[in-house]
Amino acid sequence: MSRLASRGQLRASFIRWALLCIPAVVLLGLLSGAASGNGAGNPWFASLDKPALYPPPILFPIAWTVLYVLMGLALALVCNAWGARGRTAAIFAFVVQFALNLAWSPLFFAAHQITAALILIVAMGIAIVATIVLFWRVRRAAAVLLVPYLAWVCFASVLNYQILALNPQADGASSSGAAQRIAI
Repeated sequence: MSRLASRGQLRASFIRWALLCIPAVVLLGLLSGAASGNGAGNPWFASLDKPALYPPPILFPIAWTVLYVLMGLALALVCNAWGARGRTAAIFAFVVQFALNLAWSPLFFAAHQITAALILIVAMGIAIVATIVLFWRVRRAAAVLLVPYLAWVCFASVLNYQILALNPQADGASSSGAAQRIAI
């Protein structure tokens, strides 16, 4: 017997990590969005002018759910890589970029800080690149799983910038969400 663990034991270890990481990442992402009142139902956001490349609103929850599942799977692959050099740094980088991810929705949708959200999403993109590099050193498949996430965040950065350009007066503006009716 020259191996420390059988293939079955390694597979079971990965499944345990996946059962922990995937739901945790999806749930935290969902809670961040729900707590910030994101999406088309947000009166402040609904009042903003949207750029021409803004996709249908239904695409956002679908895309983010898929991306969070991929992120959780990538994290599980790295967490399961016991003894791999760089594993701890890769996990730390993931936590940092994920914290930035979770902070973006409240900053943009709840605080209405479009400029600050743009700075944050650019920092998030840089952190994702660093995470991909570190994941590559531990498990290449994990790094590849984060590439769609990086692409979506780059697209979201462009949207954030264009929304700011179209709505400079809305940056930092408060909105009660109340409608005012005027009789004519």
